[in-house]
Amino acid sequence: MQLNGSEIIVECLKEQGVDTVFGYPGGSILNVYDALYKHSDEITHILTSHEQGASHAADGYARATGKVGVCLATSGPGATNLVTGIATAYMDSIPVVAITANVAVNLLGKDTFQEVDIAGVTMPVTKHNYIVKDVTKLADTIRKAFKIAKSGRPGPVLVDVTKDVTANVTEYHYKEPEEIVPSTEYLKESDLEQAVAMIREAKKPYIFAGGGNILAGSSNELREFAHKIDAPVADSLMGKGAFDGDDPLYTGMLGMHGTKTSNFGVSQCDLLIAVGVRFSDRVTGNAKKFASHAKILHLDVDPAEINKNIRTHASVIGDLKVILKELNQRLEQQSHPEWIETIKSMKETYPLHYDKTVLSGPFIMEKICELTKGEAIITTEVGQNQMWAAQYYHYKHPRTFLSSGGLGTMGYGLGASIGAKVGCPNKKVFNIAGDGCFRMNMNEIATATRYNIPIIEVIMNNQVLGMVRQWQNLFYGKRYSATVLEDKVDFVKLAEAMGAKAYRITKPEEVEPVLKEAMDAGEPVVIDCMIGKDDMVFPMVAPGAPIDECFSDEDMKKVD
Repeated sequence: MQLNGSEIIVECLKEQGVDTVFGYPGGSILNVYDALYKHSDEITHILTSHEQGASHAADGYARATGKVGVCLATSGPGATNLVTGIATAYMDSIPVVAITANVAVNLLGKDTFQEVDIAGVTMPVTKHNYIVKDVTKLADTIRKAFKIAKSGRPGPVLVDVTKDVTANVTEYHYKEPEEIVPSTEYLKESDLEQAVAMIREAKKPYIFAGGGNILAGSSNELREFAHKIDAPVADSLMGKGAFDGDDPLYTGMLGMHGTKTSNFGVSQCDLLIAVGVRFSDRVTGNAKKFASHAKILHLDVDPAEINKNIRTHASVIGDLKVILKELNQRLEQQSHPEWIETIKSMKETYPLHYDKTVLSGPFIMEKICELTKGEAIITTEVGQNQMWAAQYYHYKHPRTFLSSGGLGTMGYGLGASIGAKVGCPNKKVFNIAGDGCFRMNMNEIATATRYNIPIIEVIMNNQVLGMVRQWQNLFYGKRYSATVLEDKVDFVKLAEAMGAKAYRITKPEEVEPVLKEAMDAGEPVVIDCMIGKDDMVFPMVAPGAPIDECFSDEDMKKVD
């Protein structure tokens, strides 16, 4: 049938099973919005307050559902406002397709009003991108974008379409989406055999699980693997939920704000099995001293990750679900009772702890975990709020912890929570924020109220940039340069002005009743929690130090 470019875009979205898009209209993309209007019964469009909110919402939708998230923006500033969200998705390997509309072909390169080379701008932060100048190539380009976003190591793809292409007419034929086949092109029998031999020889194995397990859908295989080889499991920030946080083998997060058990255990093990990780600097600390007593076996879908940050002794490259199934079939039951007892003793000696008599981030997170029974979706901003959410909520399932790990994007969580709630309407969704992060994109509360999306925004309000202040406390002689946020902004009044229900909490005993009300409200809620300026995240590893030199507040008191 004959369709114009805008109608083809909508039909291709329908082909891919897209039910929701997030965006903000403008002149160059008006034709696409006109087509969306005609298909509003099939594709829901969420109008965000800012294009960055749209890109974060698409990202949150993708992380929570496992589908491809879609965002739309017009040319010029509309497109450039997507860039932070696209970069966030790129760093964390999240499948997002961003569709932008540019000026007409005959106006490109002439400094036309709202013209920008968005393909050039986003080239370093997309898995691939396109500019479409010929309507006959539009449908296949969009199909390729979705396939690339989903296949192998996922990631964002941008499709920029000139305005004349959105209006031009060509023949359109429906196509079934191509099946995404698990990546096994680099999977070698010899690598699997070497991995099995290393695991059999190990006396003190440790598993380090990352976000790759969530992307691959390999959580069940990971659990079977851990119990089959009888090894403790630490996770990265992005790996939260890949392994059940209540499992006896689980030891907590690894790295700068990881548990002492995980940091000490990885430093003492003789085989570290890294599953779907990129060995971030925040995990490894001093890379030269990381897991220095261990052989390192790296399992990952992306060959570029092997030996990039940490030298490995062996690797298996391919889809993690396929690799773990193979290893589980080939391995007999392993047993390491002394090693497991050593780790169990560490967990008892070095538990996470905090002062339960005052209102604090850890207290609030534990209470949220208790009331939701660990079944909510938690999105976060970046900083102390993020670390407390990672440390004190027990994630039982994948796709329940959504956070900007690689880019560390302040302002990510609120948009992501909207996307997550739209994608998973039957789940409770909390966004855990600091007051500095909330200021970044707080206008998205208006998006939540416009559509009555019942997210719960929890602000850890210490009136400072908490994590930066923590570093100033520890490493900069308490010189608080540009980190104090004391002013006259009232988050409760502000939230109410945007149509949300709002509360302020100042004491521990207020937390539970307010959270219960928020969970029953059925509308967007903002909770302003007043915590101490100098609350810190512990344990901590100083920048550049090895991870076995992690210290707690108690360790600091001993030194003082």
